[in-house]
Amino acid sequence: MSEVILGVSAFYHDSAAALVQDGRLVAAAQQERFSRIRHDPAFPADAVRYCLLEAGLSLVDVSRVAFYEDSSVKFRRVLANYLGAAPTGFVSFRDTLPQWLSWKARMERTVRNELMGLELGAVPPVVSRRHHESHAASAFYPSPFSTAAVLCVDGVGEWATTTIWHGQGTTLRQLCELRYPHSLGLLYSAFTYFCGFKVDSGEYKLMGLAPYGKPKYARLIREQLIDLKPDGSFRLNMKHFEFLRGQVMTGRGFERLFGRPRREPEGPLTELEFDLAASVQQVTEEVMRRLVGTALRLTGERRLCLAGGVALNCVANGKVIGERMVDEMWIQPAAGDAGGAVGAALAVAVERGAGRTHVAQGRDAMTGSLLGPGFRDAEIESYLDSVGAVYRRLRQDDLVEQVAAGLAEGKIVGWFQGRMEFGPRALGARSILGDPRNPAMQSTMNLKIKFRESFRPFAPSVLAERAREYFDLRGDSPYMLVVADVAADQWRQVDGQDRLTGLDLLRVCRSSIPAVTHVDYSARVQTVAAQSNPAYHRLLSAFERATGCPVLVNTSFNVRGEPIVLSPQDAYTCFMRTDIDLLAIGGFLLDKANQPEWREAGSWRDTIPMD
Repeated sequence: MSEVILGVSAFYHDSAAALVQDGRLVAAAQQERFSRIRHDPAFPADAVRYCLLEAGLSLVDVSRVAFYEDSSVKFRRVLANYLGAAPTGFVSFRDTLPQWLSWKARMERTVRNELMGLELGAVPPVVSRRHHESHAASAFYPSPFSTAAVLCVDGVGEWATTTIWHGQGTTLRQLCELRYPHSLGLLYSAFTYFCGFKVDSGEYKLMGLAPYGKPKYARLIREQLIDLKPDGSFRLNMKHFEFLRGQVMTGRGFERLFGRPRREPEGPLTELEFDLAASVQQVTEEVMRRLVGTALRLTGERRLCLAGGVALNCVANGKVIGERMVDEMWIQPAAGDAGGAVGAALAVAVERGAGRTHVAQGRDAMTGSLLGPGFRDAEIESYLDSVGAVYRRLRQDDLVEQVAAGLAEGKIVGWFQGRMEFGPRALGARSILGDPRNPAMQSTMNLKIKFRESFRPFAPSVLAERAREYFDLRGDSPYMLVVADVAADQWRQVDGQDRLTGLDLLRVCRSSIPAVTHVDYSARVQTVAAQSNPAYHRLLSAFERATGCPVLVNTSFNVRGEPIVLSPQDAYTCFMRTDIDLLAIGGFLLDKANQPEWREAGSWRDTIPMD
């Protein structure tokens, strides 16, 4: 009889479910993709249903349900936080305490009740793991390494904000931890908030903003905000932060320190925001380098696994690899709280005797992170017919060649193929694609397709076997979690660039692939191997045959404020609402010019959240 573990993360942000069967991860998905609510914190009912359906199971077949954190310990931290900050923070305490007393502090019972409401069979026992244990398990157990140092860095779990572990075979041993309120993730989020972006979703914008500025305030941050030790441990100077006392990150302390109030969301970006982003990014990289050094020293390892929200800082990850601090590094593709569902399930599975057979095969256990729903051509065709879409059905080879030809002509393509990605990155299953050689592609895709800020960079996908010709990359980067420099052979000489500052830097054509070359000549790279994503690899190969370039612009198939598309309906709707030219969905190719008039109540663009 199969041993099945259902993992659940919920009730903070990015709720998710994952299913492990006989030690193998068979399905995982975030609730936001089903509800269409970005970063949905609700119980992942739809994701649970999907995971069970994918495996052909019901709750009766599940041995244990694993929740990703210990709510009783977290409640004690919340109480201690409010008591320590009293009498300030009373309003926040008054508003949140009833939730904790009624259901949040008894999460195993809450999860059980939610599962009973799904009516999918008798609910098995529900157990909890610690938040950072879930992160560590998600980092090490699916990794291709038999042994490794494991570093988890985030905002906060129950108490831990940073932990170091040693993974050996099927054991994970915690070696040390830093505790709330001293948190690298919360430091970065404080600057995200102060620069006018949304906490828990805008941190990647701050990272993308950093190359436009200079780290003028890095020394001030080290002197006034963080006391950093040689081993990477640190303490925050809490008098400058507000998150202990309420529901905002910063207040007058930051305003006095930096000489200006917080930027209002959607307000103009100034040199201060550019320089603050560059400064906190530099400090973050320094902290991560020291923590990595300590993790390697304590474990005696030369291989490293990463998880936690800070592990999504691709620039810091790239510095660790680029400076040859480690021989090999593996990062959980769903490094944030969604990945906690995977980690909790794997931790329980290993505890109950599951092995790690993938390690002997020299691969990771995430199957390219393509763990979400897929759709048969019959399902796709049924939907397209229901809305009167005009399409051509093609053999896969013909579809790939025609899409590659369209991309070479400068067309923008919606690419919907196979199972959906798990985690925040589009990896060639739910992607919007473009020609990286086109200097106008970055601004066109930002403003006419994604409806987002012009400064935001786009990532390249590159054939794994050609990656070193275009990027200074050590090892592979299948999950788009490492930033590397564009190879110097691809650079273009630009006169007068040194005189440009801020967003004026966008006007420069820096390389042979300008649409994916950031203003500092860097790129967030995805390497694509034929084994992990054959359909996407075939498309990149066809584009190379057509143009000589093995690289494509790859951005997530969504618009600003919405989750990545899940279904044919989501994909067609996004296709029709935007200036995407072609939609390749399963075995069907749609041209925008041939589609019937699209009617939708209200002005869709007016509904896009601008945060």
